[in-house]
Amino acid sequence: MSNYYNSKRIRNLYDPASDKPYKLSRSKLELFIECPRCFYFDRRLGVGRPPGYPFNLNSAVDALLKNEFDFYRAKKEKHPLIKLYNVDAKPAWHEQLEVWRENFKGVEFLHSDTNLLITGAIDDLWQNSKQEFIVVDYKSTSKSEKIVALEEAWHNSYKRQMEIYQWLLRKNGLNVSSIGYFVYCNGKRDKPKFNANLKFEITLIPYEGNTNWVEETINAAYHCLNQNDPPKQSKDCDYCSYVSSIAGTI
Repeated sequence: MSNYYNSKRIRNLYDPASDKPYKLSRSKLELFIECPRCFYFDRRLGVGRPPGYPFNLNSAVDALLKNEFDFYRAKKEKHPLIKLYNVDAKPAWHEQLEVWRENFKGVEFLHSDTNLLITGAIDDLWQNSKQEFIVVDYKSTSKSEKIVALEEAWHNSYKRQMEIYQWLLRKNGLNVSSIGYFVYCNGKRDKPKFNANLKFEITLIPYEGNTNWVEETINAAYHCLNQNDPPKQSKDCDYCSYVSSIAGTI
């Protein structure tokens, strides 16, 4: 491999010869699902996909939602949205909650078969009357139609995200409900004026997770990382297609 690929422009590269646990985030596992070749270039060779723009407005919505649910958590009361949808749940307290919410930390579990330390930062945690913990994920967008279900193909990554969180929390010894919830904030476009005020329509969408795929995906990602050469180009990957299409022009 050339020095160009070994330049380690991305930190935390995987070294097959190392016996130390290797931290692999939920987002990188999702990258493997999207395209093993891109995953290999990112984690083994330090060549990542071009970064996207930061979603600062989405981050602001997430922060405000956390503050709001924390207010009701401290009062040990149901949030009005939970009441509106008649959900058997309250915002839960757990001594590790703030750590589990922290980016680049989150919920961690060392997968002993692969020595991969799987991580993922949750948005919120509720609890029902059965003392089951409920994974809650915040989403925000702006669409003309009301958001009541996750039916688009690209929503599959949202579902896997919740399932990874459910899997991680169970591996940390929590009794986790298979039902999680998406708090979906939809910025309204139909107002006559802005007036420095963006209104949101908020819906609560239940989702029953299935974590059966997680273990086999971790094992497959581990196998990919230990290959000597990158996987073949994926026909469904726009990034691989772009690189391939311009390869003969430069």
